[in-house]
Amino acid sequence: MKILAVLLALSSVVVSDAVAQDSVQDLDADPNARDRASRRDSLQGEVIREIERGYYLKSAIGSTFYLGNYSRTLQAGTLLGFAGGSDFIDNEKNSAAWEVQFTQGVHNGTRWENQAGNFAPNEYIQGDTRTFLLAANIEYSIYPSRRLGIGARLGAGIMLSPLLIESTAYAETVEQEFGVTTTVHRNPHPLVFVGPTFEYYTKLSHFSVGADVDVSYALGFDLGLSAAGYLKYTF
Repeated sequence: MKILAVLLALSSVVVSDAVAQDSVQDLDADPNARDRASRRDSLQGEVIREIERGYYLKSAIGSTFYLGNYSRTLQAGTLLGFAGGSDFIDNEKNSAAWEVQFTQGVHNGTRWENQAGNFAPNEYIQGDTRTFLLAANIEYSIYPSRRLGIGARLGAGIMLSPLLIESTAYAETVEQEFGVTTTVHRNPHPLVFVGPTFEYYTKLSHFSVGADVDVSYALGFDLGLSAAGYLKYTF
C-alpha cells in the first residue's frame, strides 16, 4: 500500500509538471499570446467611464424674447449659438465648467414710424433686427442621478445690434425726422445673464443633450429671456 501511495504521488507531480510545460510551450509557440494576456490584465484594472467630462463643443437652437421696452416692438425671435468650454471640476455628484459662446438672434420688428409712444425717440430701432452676442460664463451643476445634471450659469459679454440698412439712409429717414441720434444700433451693449441649465448624458459615449434658460440684461437695449436646447460633444 505504501508503494502504491508513493507511485500515485509521483504520477500527480509528473502530470502537473507536464501541464505547466505545455502552457509555457503554448505561450512560446504563439508570439501574440503574451500580448493578449498583458492587455487582458491591463483592461481588468482600467476604469471605463460612460460619462465624459473635459473639453467640449456644443451647438444650440432656441428663442429669445424681450420683456421691457421692446416687448411691443420686437417679436420673439430665433436664437442660434455655438460654444466651447471645459469642465474644471469633475466629481461624481458635482461639476463646474467655463464656457465661451457666440450667439445670433433674429427678430421681426415694428417699423420705426409705428413705434411712437412706446419709448423715447432716441431708443427707436430699425424694425426687423439682428443681435450678435459674444459672452463667457461659469456653470456649476449637481447630479441627482447618474446621467442627469441640474445647474446654474452666470455670465457676461458684449452684444451688438447693427443696422440692416445703409447708415446714411437711416440717419436721413429716422434721426433727421426726429432730430435725435439713436444709439441702439451704433453702440455695443454690455450684457449680463443668469439662469438654470439642464444636461442629460446619453448612452452614446461623449454625447449629451440639454437646455439653457437665461435671463439677460443688455445695457442700453432691454431685459430679455432666452431658452435653447443644445447638443454637446465632450472630447
